[in-house]
Amino acid sequence: MQDRLLFIIGPPRSGSTLLNRMLGAHPRVHAPAEPHIMTPLAHLGYFERVDAAPYDPIISQLGMRELVPNLPEQEESYVEALRAYTDALYAGLMQGNSAHYLIDKTPAYALVLNFITRIYPEARYVVLTRHPMAIWSSVIDSFYDGDFEAAHQHNPLLERYVPAMARFLRDPPPRMLRIRYEALVAEPEQTMREFCGFADLEFEPSMVDYGGDGGEKSAARGLGDPMTVAGQTRPVTDSLDKWAKQLAGRPERVEQCRTILAQLDDRDLETWGFSRQAIADQLDGIDSNAPARKGPALSRHVLERRLMMAARRRVGDNWLGNWVRKVREVCDLLLR
Repeated sequence: MQDRLLFIIGPPRSGSTLLNRMLGAHPRVHAPAEPHIMTPLAHLGYFERVDAAPYDPIISQLGMRELVPNLPEQEESYVEALRAYTDALYAGLMQGNSAHYLIDKTPAYALVLNFITRIYPEARYVVLTRHPMAIWSSVIDSFYDGDFEAAHQHNPLLERYVPAMARFLRDPPPRMLRIRYEALVAEPEQTMREFCGFADLEFEPSMVDYGGDGGEKSAARGLGDPMTVAGQTRPVTDSLDKWAKQLAGRPERVEQCRTILAQLDDRDLETWGFSRQAIADQLDGIDSNAPARKGPALSRHVLERRLMMAARRRVGDNWLGNWVRKVREVCDLLLR
């Protein structure tokens, strides 16, 4: 499978679902929903481990560390066994499909890149970067209903993804293509032609007009973008300055962005293609006195997020939190 795999590497809300749909519109590319195959394997205990699980992760790690040295080729035998497992799954996803390439677009892979390139050193990697504050603003409004404090407390995304992907970009695997989101939406045909050259494919116009005539073959719906991409038929540039408009009239969110920016390394930012000073100047130029923009239009996804965030804010050491915990205990007893 190694020569047929295309990994899209990018954080949540970086445009990876859009890129997946565009590439999936090519007849030689199959783009299923996010499979999340590699992340659990990376944390079995030999390379990485989980901190909490329904089994003892410490004992599992110790057992794996004792097992691998007893294999015929030690670590290489372990890697080959993992590759045999993932090859079987990926081959199954290609069953009955005439495409040559299979895309695995799973954002969490950006945090286990050393592991993935150890399993598939000769696969093709498409790395997608976007303005860091555009990513963060979209995360807040897409997944946390505007609650920027809860978003950062639950997932300090930029502090995790920017360094990990910057290291990967500075020390790339043999076959890697860098795509900037800003170029993807502003110059989609040129970007897709660059990809086709990288993948030895003929350019197909349906990759740009992926929702129009001839663009009906595209990526499957799954765990990706639940809000915007599904309603588009081709890339649009409306999103390029949307993040700054969303921060207007919200000085507390601007201040959070400054705090996050201070935590990021200059070299990592430069690798992503953005200087600290340029981002700081953009934040300084946001009008704190402007009327705040309305949130996204009400949809099933938005309603679900609002209900979830409202419940999360109220679940504490009170009657609601006690009731939820009691229901969980009853369910655990019934299902064990």
